[in-house]
Amino acid sequence: MKNYFSMLLMFLFFVGTAQNTPPKDTYVKDNFTKQEFYIPMRDGTKLFTAVYIPKDISNKNKYPFLMQRTCYSIAPYGENEYKPRIGPNQFLMKDKYIFVYQDVRGRYMSEGIFTNMTPQVERKTKKDIDESTDTYDTVEYLVKNIKNNNGKVGQFGTSYPGFYTAVGTLAQHPALVASSPQAPISDFWNDDFMHNGKFMLGYFRTFPVFGIQKTKAKNKAWYMDTFVKQTSEDGLKFYREMGTLKDGYDKYYKDNFFMTEIMNHPNFDEFWQKRNLLPHLKNINHAVMTVGGWFDAEDLSGPLNIYKTIEKTSPKAKNTIVMGPFSHGGWGREEGKHFHNQIYFGDSIATYYQKNVETKFFNHYLKGNTKQDAGLPEALMYDTGAKQWREFATYPPKEAKKVSFYLANGTLKNTAQQGSSEYYSDPNNPVLSSDNLKDFNGFTPRNYMSEDQRFAVGRPDVLTFTTDVLTEDMTFAGEILAKLNIASTSTDADFAVKLIDVYPEDFKPAEKKDGVIYGNYHQMVRSEIMPARFRNSREKGEALVANQKTAVNFKLQDVVHTFKKGHKIQIQISSTWFPLFAINSQKFLDNPNFATKEDYTKAFIKVFEDSSIEVEVLK
Repeated sequence: MKNYFSMLLMFLFFVGTAQNTPPKDTYVKDNFTKQEFYIPMRDGTKLFTAVYIPKDISNKNKYPFLMQRTCYSIAPYGENEYKPRIGPNQFLMKDKYIFVYQDVRGRYMSEGIFTNMTPQVERKTKKDIDESTDTYDTVEYLVKNIKNNNGKVGQFGTSYPGFYTAVGTLAQHPALVASSPQAPISDFWNDDFMHNGKFMLGYFRTFPVFGIQKTKAKNKAWYMDTFVKQTSEDGLKFYREMGTLKDGYDKYYKDNFFMTEIMNHPNFDEFWQKRNLLPHLKNINHAVMTVGGWFDAEDLSGPLNIYKTIEKTSPKAKNTIVMGPFSHGGWGREEGKHFHNQIYFGDSIATYYQKNVETKFFNHYLKGNTKQDAGLPEALMYDTGAKQWREFATYPPKEAKKVSFYLANGTLKNTAQQGSSEYYSDPNNPVLSSDNLKDFNGFTPRNYMSEDQRFAVGRPDVLTFTTDVLTEDMTFAGEILAKLNIASTSTDADFAVKLIDVYPEDFKPAEKKDGVIYGNYHQMVRSEIMPARFRNSREKGEALVANQKTAVNFKLQDVVHTFKKGHKIQIQISSTWFPLFAINSQKFLDNPNFATKEDYTKAFIKVFEDSSIEVEVLK
């Protein structure tokens, strides 16, 4: 129990303040003066704000602002209490800025009511507010009231603060010249709690953080006593005993407003549509550097979709994307020899990004000439197979060619075949999402994104399709589309698709972890799940017709990954992925979130051999 809450507190601290440790604990207090105050918004709500001002600021030595708005607390509170580190990284901290932290509406010391993914509104009156107006009002107040600033503001944030940074790009304040949304949420239908509308059960323990309103100003978390207690070192045991998603909701979260909203809105209705930021990202006219991690189990689609949307809608924006071999927010802390789970990717990768990319971005636009380009590549993408950074003038790369791999009798073919493969899917005996039982006790899943998938091979409810040994390197760079043609004896089904890099039998990594067998390692490169009910429309679920051939197409998100000579490419398909995602009863219901055990329906499911995985390949 103690270990669980320690892990939780570390998570909440990390997502709000991901950065390196400075050389000494007193650096911030020695070099900055802290001020705390409330900033009034246009509707009268006051937001609690802490500002760290360099002690050597003066009329002849002016500084720009670097701001983070967060729902995760700007602790420590009190003008004599200092954060041990401030800013996005230690290099920017040493370069000195006026660092600003703010509790968003309804959180901790700020006034107002908290709303998850606050919807953007059509502003008809001065009191119509959203997060972009709160950003504007905050910037306006800071520029006018903090002496000796240079009139330029940048903003940054990782995870939920990444969303506040992304939506803040719409503030359109002339002083806001640089924004870096990092691991941002973009569309709640596809980030964090949902994947293509499928509930991510692995997030079950997080709901107290997001679904309980405070009743007054709080300088400490008010929801701590509502967390689901750890019952066993075997995390799978909890989910098996919990029962259905409905059972878990009824037992633990009936009073949690966010979980109730999710349970009551199974379709992409007005509730979810309002929480989709992407349609609003238009006419952005300043520098934006979106950052993400290829192994981010929480917000992978967010950075990719935000970058692509701004690229299409905002030609005046200086738009850049960076994707590294990181889990959620991993670029914010240096680990020396960088592993994700059991896979080694290189040394000091986070420091490289912080020093040569992030610091360069903010220093240029906030202290240099904002009218000129910062000299960063359009897209800086880490090739997770070749283990190296790559630069692209466009992303996805224009030179990449679409290639289809057809799923035929256990192999991947270049042309469509005539037969089918079949598996038996039983909701009462689901395919596990990991064989690491301790990981199921985690606050959010992380390791599965690159985990060895050998544990799933050979199950009768998992189809496996594998190439021959590659005779030359093959680089996937860009989007992946699963184009499945299926038939089921039931009226509903999910389809989980995994793209896997199968290592040679004699593979020996440059760095390894003890006890891991790397020969024939089945490293997951990308994966996604799709409820068949949303194959034609996200707005309304549609039942499958039993035994009728049906197309189910969906994106797996992007990759930049080289499958090396001597490796194999593999695809795995199943209809359960537990407890990462809630189990589909395989019986069509208007609201699948309230399925009972009595609704669980076994099914034979065919995948026809004209099904394919479409990828973009660099020659």
